Amino acid sequence: MAASAAAPPAERGPFATGPGPAGAEEEEDGDEELLGAGGPRAWTPQEKLLHEARLKAKAKRRLRRTSSRDSARESLCEGTEPAPEPGSPKGRAHDRRSRTGKGRGLPKKGGAGGKGVWGAPGVVYGYQEPDARDPNYDEVAQVRPGPPSPQPPRGSGSSAGGGDIVLSPQGDTVYATVVPELEEGELEKNVQPMVLEYFEHGDTREVMELLRGLNLGARRAAVPALAVALALEGKASHRELTSRLLAELVARALAPEDIAWAFDKMLRDLPDLILDTPEAPQMLGQFIARAVADHALPQDFLERYKGRVGCEHARAALDRAAVLLRIKCDVNRLDNVWGVGGGQRPVKHLVKEMNLLLREYLLSGEVSEAEQCLRELEVPHFHHELVYEAVLMVLEGSGEGPVEKMVTLLKVLWESGLVTLDQMNRGFQRVYEELGDISLDVPLAHGLLERLVELCCERGVITRALRDACPARGRKRFVSEGDGGQVKP
Repeated sequence: MAASAAAPPAERGPFATGPGPAGAEEEEDGDEELLGAGGPRAWTPQEKLLHEARLKAKAKRRLRRTSSRDSARESLCEGTEPAPEPGSPKGRAHDRRSRTGKGRGLPKKGGAGGKGVWGAPGVVYGYQEPDARDPNYDEVAQVRPGPPSPQPPRGSGSSAGGGDIVLSPQGDTVYATVVPELEEGELEKNVQPMVLEYFEHGDTREVMELLRGLNLGARRAAVPALAVALALEGKASHRELTSRLLAELVARALAPEDIAWAFDKMLRDLPDLILDTPEAPQMLGQFIARAVADHALPQDFLERYKGRVGCEHARAALDRAAVLLRIKCDVNRLDNVWGVGGGQRPVKHLVKEMNLLLREYLLSGEVSEAEQCLRELEVPHFHHELVYEAVLMVLEGSGEGPVEKMVTLLKVLWESGLVTLDQMNRGFQRVYEELGDISLDVPLAHGLLERLVELCCERGVITRALRDACPARGRKRFVSEGDGGQVKP
């Protein structure tokens, strides 16, 4: 019963001992059904698993055969790199051909495409019109350069960066940078620091460069008026620098009529200027005379005001200018109307001024006037000359009056800070060094100097170290009988 239920084995050929390669090829085309004696039947699970194992083994054998054929080709072509598998990322790394499958298979852009590539040799790229639909498109920055316009009329539109849209004569839109005109408050805010700095360095070229960066417009005539107003409150050297600046402005930036407008405004504002500067009428007259001599004002400027001035201060200023021009009619420039400021003066002139200052002080005894005259000289580095001349004047004088007055003057100058410690010491040391030559003209110079130095030290004018440095009289000797018994130094 069991024997009849078992399926009879399939008949084999005379030389078929097992499924060989040929049989494996035939089994691949077989069906999942077996033909038995009673007809087709379904495979059992064990048979199905065995059939799948055979298919896997066949696939492995086929892969090994392919690998062996590739190795045989490599042995024939030694030294060449193996071609990458089609579809591998390594093969597409430096491929310049289109990957879309379209085209003739040529490299993109003639082989000049790709990241970090400048392009094909000899290719010159022209101007590329920007796309207005681009989200990064900037209408102001993406403007094609056009022909420059010297003074284009202002248009209706403007940008926040100072570029105004203007229309050129050809009808093209041109973007030009236009600096807005300064307002009245902004003018004083920008020009006043500029003029005050000019008083320190005295370089007119720097002032010109700064003024070119401002759009003064119709208010350019207010610059000379502001400079003169600041100079009236300053020193004589500041007024000299202002006169030079006016001459430079006429030559480069302003017209004589602009300077005339500025002085006309100053003449009308004299009642207010006198409140801060009582000498404003005389100073303004000197400014006018200097400007006429420098050709910064028209020659007929004073003629315009004849019989038309009602303010007494303005008349005083115009009269002052007329007198100066009449005196200096043969001189082209009134260079000395303000004097030569500060260290630009010759040394001989400064020594003469200090001598006159001291002589007037000895006659009048007014310390404040002498102090004011010394300040007006504007030579703080040369104040040691005043100390030297004061001590020398005491040694050459006679009596106790000059000694007391000079000590009083030096004490006031020392306490006010006008003469510094260094200048005071330097002045006395110069006298110490030249005392031998001074004694030839003044035999009693040693005794007078010792008394002056001792008095100055008691008043606190000089230090004890400077007093101890004073040279003492040499050893006394008695002369022979023929000298009458006199003691010579």
